Amino acid sequence: MKEFFRLLKREFKLFIGNSTLRTVFFLAPVFYATLLGFVYKSGKVENTPVLVVDRDNTPLSNQLTEMLDDNKSIKIIRYLQEPLSIKDEVIRHEAAAVVIIPSRFEGDMLQKKYPEMNVYINTGNVLTANFASKALQLTIGTFSAGASIKALQKAGMPAVKAATQYEPFKANYITLFNTTGNYLIFMWPAMLAVVLQQVILLAMAVSFAAEFERGSFVKEYLKMKKWAFPTMLIKVIPIWVFSILIVGIYYFMHMIFHVPMPEGILNFILLTAVFVGSVSFLGVFISILIPDALKATQILMVIASPAFIISGFTWPLNAMPAFVQFIANIIPLTPFLQAFKILLIQKGSVELTFPYLKHLSILLVIYAIIGWIALKIKLWFIFKKSAPQEIAVENTSPEDSE
Repeated sequence: MKEFFRLLKREFKLFIGNSTLRTVFFLAPVFYATLLGFVYKSGKVENTPVLVVDRDNTPLSNQLTEMLDDNKSIKIIRYLQEPLSIKDEVIRHEAAAVVIIPSRFEGDMLQKKYPEMNVYINTGNVLTANFASKALQLTIGTFSAGASIKALQKAGMPAVKAATQYEPFKANYITLFNTTGNYLIFMWPAMLAVVLQQVILLAMAVSFAAEFERGSFVKEYLKMKKWAFPTMLIKVIPIWVFSILIVGIYYFMHMIFHVPMPEGILNFILLTAVFVGSVSFLGVFISILIPDALKATQILMVIASPAFIISGFTWPLNAMPAFVQFIANIIPLTPFLQAFKILLIQKGSVELTFPYLKHLSILLVIYAIIGWIALKIKLWFIFKKSAPQEIAVENTSPEDSE
């Protein structure tokens, strides 16, 4: 036990003394949290440019243009004459959509000829396209309904009956979960989890590999050669301790950016603890398996880089090929984000996160076991090659030899 605490103290000193690890583990999460927080601070995209080509230029078409301009989500750029190239204008203004008001728009409306209006959506950016499309559908739909009801009233129909004639039944659309469509609440916390996984894997990549490269492992861990799992704990405990600090910083930044905390805070703490444990044991396994620190880092970054894309957070897992789903399910970020979405965005019952907590726990146990097996084999090979005499010489000080 004395040797365990000596090596644990040494590991903390090595971690703090490594300027690269300090920068990556402490500054990177704060930097990314702040940067991404300001990127998504507004929560919603507003004043998105939309081109309106008014071929009619009548009071009714002007009224429609004014209604569109009143929508805060979009900013209208009006053309009374059609430009030579609509596509070039879309690119020039970075417009999300183009609304073409046809000629004789007002006349056809008054004569009940139902004119057709073309709306072109720029899907070069899917996010802004969705926001613009939603705003246009709402405004144009409201204008169309109002114009139809007004026409029926002019024909002598009472207002109440005119409304039912236009809309024979009423449909209420009620949004669930993140009802304001706030992108900060949706993306920012998830990206913090991605960064946390990234820095843990980076730190763990050099844990064993760096010791093997320096040749210090044989000397320092001689008395621990039969204790593989405690040796693993020596490497991961500093990561666990410092991860608590990072999560605390994240909590503080939640308050700065006014992002709500997940439901069931105790369950969230447990979920985060199991997530950190499974990620760190995954890093341990790769670090033991690949004795070169640079290669271990590269392999772990190959694993971590696509983790968010294939996690199912923004694109459903069941829409991915089976082999991609398999890869996603062995990365701890996947079940963590699924449970995190339930607690933070959907505000669901804690019980709904239990399957994902179980998934994370299984990953933690599997990575701990295969890491332990890999280290056990590694220890056997390392100390078999090192003759006891050589180890004794290394441990003998110059004063003792005199």
